[in-house]
Amino acid sequence: MQVPTKFALGMALAALQAHCFDIPLNRHRWRTPRPIDISSGRSIVDGDLAISRQPHRLPNGRGAFLGFRNTKDVPGFRSSVEPLMPDGGLSPCVIRVLGVGGGGCNAVDRMLETAVGGVEYWAINTDAQALGRSKALGAKVLNIGSSVTRGLGAGGDPAIGEMAAEESAADIATMIQGTDLCFITSGMGGGTGSGAAPVVAEIAKESGALTVAIVTKPFAFEGRRRMRQATDAIDRLRKNVDTVIIVSNNKLLEIIPDDTPVTAAFRVADDILRQGVVGISEIIVRPGLINVDFADVRSVMKDAGSALMGIGTGVGKTSAEDAAIAAISSPLLDEPVQDATGVVFNILGPRNLSLQEVNRAARVIYENVHEDANVIFGALVDDDIVDEVSITVLATGFNGSKDMEVEAAKTDVPDFLSGRRG
Repeated sequence: MQVPTKFALGMALAALQAHCFDIPLNRHRWRTPRPIDISSGRSIVDGDLAISRQPHRLPNGRGAFLGFRNTKDVPGFRSSVEPLMPDGGLSPCVIRVLGVGGGGCNAVDRMLETAVGGVEYWAINTDAQALGRSKALGAKVLNIGSSVTRGLGAGGDPAIGEMAAEESAADIATMIQGTDLCFITSGMGGGTGSGAAPVVAEIAKESGALTVAIVTKPFAFEGRRRMRQATDAIDRLRKNVDTVIIVSNNKLLEIIPDDTPVTAAFRVADDILRQGVVGISEIIVRPGLINVDFADVRSVMKDAGSALMGIGTGVGKTSAEDAAIAAISSPLLDEPVQDATGVVFNILGPRNLSLQEVNRAARVIYENVHEDANVIFGALVDDDIVDEVSITVLATGFNGSKDMEVEAAKTDVPDFLSGRRG
């Protein structure tokens, strides 16, 4: 029997490597591997797709070996979706919060003070100077309508805000690309918020993202014109989102002390927007006693139309129940929660929050909504909380909500501003 030479053994080894690792015999074995298109399994050569071999099946039948391909240096090859990974777990859900206009950017600033991991924050405005604060706090910023406004703002004119958003539509689409859940926060009644927010919402929904708008109506003392602009903007916004949550600033007057300064009152309005976004986001991205995934939230909020939000807190032995009762009877609710056919609520409590407390709070919610309502809830613990439980309730599926909101907008204007004599 002839003994194989070293040369023959080397050729056999090279042939085996060529078969398993797709290395041509006439090239150096350590050549740079070809990038591969993950979705199709085909290799990329000079920007074009070339048919590649089928993956080599492992002999044990447990899968296929594809190897690792380097795609970082390929021009134009970049994943548009990069799932954000929150602390404590892995979540493939990409969540972005877009603050539009002055009120929306202020709300984003508030959110950044207690930012939820795994959420990306954007401040969008026509006023370039106002974006400086948001950028300093860590938000990504987009100055829209540089040709229309030259970065000087919309001057309270929604038409200018709309033109600015349309001018920057391509930038907005790029920013939103790959988003699963898109929050749009804004204070209605001004120029940028009222004009640009509906355009941003339309782009977000067309991208396939679950689009949720959380907006405020102005205080009555801000005037009839601003209230009318807010009402018109909300009507346009409603057509371009899955769910819109409207908070009437006037109703905040029922829950803040009489001697509250004006600046503090506006901060309370911003904080309401923050709590709405955080309440929904946390039950998705943070692991808790009871976990809720994005599909659960989507089942309640997809094409739900108008929604209402209530926030309640409780302290002591019955803190969870008290917080639930306070949330469903919140003055922020324009309609009884009993009519809701879809409910998302989030319980946030201390480390010693028990499952029995969660159960009692959930029972309060179940007993006070429609008997066939789809109720999704999550329970989270926070080491920084000592003896307080907070519950955020989001209710959807109301009949006649639009007529109710239009009527509320009419009655929000005081007599002395509408020309009537009391």
